[in-house]
Formats: sequence, structure tokens, C-alpha cells
Amino acid sequence: MHPSLIFGAIILEQPMETKPTLLCIPDISGFTKFMRDVDFQLSSEVIPALLNKIIYSNSINFKVSEIEGDAVLFFRSGDLPSIEDLIDQCKSFHKEFYNQIEVLKKKHRKNADANSIPEILGLKIILHYGPEIGMAQIGNHIKLMGADVITAHRLLKNDLPLDEYILISDDLLDQYKNQKVNENYNWNRLKQSSIDVEHLGKVKFGYIRL
Repeated sequence: MHPSLIFGAIILEQPMETKPTLLCIPDISGFTKFMRDVDFQLSSEVIPALLNKIIYSNSINFKVSEIEGDAVLFFRSGDLPSIEDLIDQCKSFHKEFYNQIEVLKKKHRKNADANSIPEILGLKIILHYGPEIGMAQIGNHIKLMGADVITAHRLLKNDLPLDEYILISDDLLDQYKNQKVNENYNWNRLKQSSIDVEHLGKVKFGYIRL
């Protein structure tokens, strides 16, 4: 085994390697309001159940790096899935998310706050690609590092006037430039936008309402 390395405050058991990697972050919108407005017993059961449903709805070999309170950080190194498979996966996350909400509403129907679950919560999905994502083995987990990990999380903090959408960075769209991306959306077309990220500049992306 390689000697342990220290990266900031994190002790790495092995040298960090970098790989081209697809990042996917399904994020529960309305999380803060939900935690504030409903009783703790309900919220402490609903949010983990929804995150678990998202994780077990993964069918294209994503791996889980972290669970981040109201979001899951998935990653997949190596060959990218086709754009059809990737979008179908996002649709599946969204469908299973709402199926689970209906299950939770029925389970907690005696709780006065149960009807607020679908009124407050929704799902947005961030997709990004990094040509060099750092990966460090920490215990049984893979910690992702690098500017593109920061970019993916920063894309969550956009100004889109939507609560539910798929957002695909131009860095990822460039990987699918020969697959006629817009023709694979049979319900709408991607709209374009961008954000400015400190130290990283302008990050362009396409988005579509879920």
C-alpha cells in the first residue's frame, strides 16, 4: 500500500488519480422550505426515502461519491452512455421520485403536512463532464476533486426560473456533438444559458424543463 498522503484536511490512503468523468447531481428542490415548514419527524423520513429511491433508480452504472443532504453526487468514468440512455435515466429519476412521493403521502396521510410533500419538493438534475476529475480512495468511498467538481456544484446555484429541469453543461454537450442532441428530446428543445463562476469564468449550459 502507498504511504498515506495529506490533501488539505483529508488523509488519502493512496495517490490520487485523475480520469475523464461524467458527473450527475440529482438535487431535491424546495429542501430548505420543506425542512423549515414541516415537522421534523416527517421530514427526517421523507428526504432519506427520496434520496434512496434516486440511488436505487440508477440503471446506467453510476457510482455514488457522496450524499449531500438534499442531493446525490453520482459519477461514471470511462465510456459515456449514449445521450438517449442518459436522458432516459434522468426521466427515470424524475418518475421514480414522484412515485415515491405518492407512496410517502399515503404512508403519512395521518400527518397534516403530508399533502405538502409534492407541493414543496421537486427534482433538478445537473449533468457535467470533466476531462480530469481527481479520485481519492478514502475508506470505502471515492472522493471526487478538482475544478470540474466545483463547477458541477456551482451549476446548482443558477438563476433559472424553474424548480425542475435537466441542466447539461456545454462541456458535456460537446461530447455528444455528433449525436444530434436536440433531436433526442421529444417533448421540447434545449434552451441556452450561462453562469459566471469565480476563478473559472463563464460556464455555458443547456437546460430543459422536466
